[in-house]
Amino acid sequence: MNSQQRAITVPQFTAMKAAGRKITMLTAYDYATARLVDAAEIEGILVGDSLSMVVQGHANTLPVTLEEMIYHAEMVGRAVRHALLVVDMPFPSFHLGVYRAIENAGRILKETRCQAVKLEGGVEQAEVIAGMVSAGIPVMAHCGLCPQSVHQLGGYRVQRDTERLLADALAAQQAGAFGIVLECIPAALAARITAELKIPTIGIGAGSGCDGQILVYHDLLGLTLGRMPRHVKPYAELNRTVLDAVTRYRDDVRQGSFPGPEQTLE
Repeated sequence: MNSQQRAITVPQFTAMKAAGRKITMLTAYDYATARLVDAAEIEGILVGDSLSMVVQGHANTLPVTLEEMIYHAEMVGRAVRHALLVVDMPFPSFHLGVYRAIENAGRILKETRCQAVKLEGGVEQAEVIAGMVSAGIPVMAHCGLCPQSVHQLGGYRVQRDTERLLADALAAQQAGAFGIVLECIPAALAARITAELKIPTIGIGAGSGCDGQILVYHDLLGLTLGRMPRHVKPYAELNRTVLDAVTRYRDDVRQGSFPGPEQTLE
């Protein structure tokens, strides 16, 4: 990356849609990961509440706290020089009324180096989004499959309610959101929403018709344990690589071949 290149701003991120430029986003949860992702000149980095699952080992995103999100975002923020840095608002930090939501989002901006927050919901969160935007807090919305509502939805399922999804996306835009994640909805519907919105759509399991795409870092690199979601394309198989490296290290130590002469201090 050119050391003179400035970090992407919210207006620049939004303008990519009008310019016809596809947007790439990935999650990151720590300094080392964020440095690598940012060096690849990804346009957006999300400190996702998915860390509850891929970092902390929980079954869903609900357990992660605001303090934990800030802790991880602060680490990521120290590494990012190029990408727009967005942080998920965890459950229920934006369900406590507009003023509490602004307070919680304000903490994220004040205590990390992020430029924006992301929250799940459309129509029902329009007032909260508008309140945050009026307070100077950039907001990315998230519609379709909302993982924080997993119990209400009855599981992780494709969302097909065209009328509701269109209403959610338009409400988020009207409230002032600068972008919107569309998760696990039919590709044709995602393309329709994308065409109707002026703000960029970022798809995950929503087809190629969105203005950009986002994946979870662990899924991208094949570090996910258990079943891989259908919408994921692993670009590496690091589970196998890491297991092989650790196994060879174990064997070398047990056999007395590590440390060898090259690793021994005189």
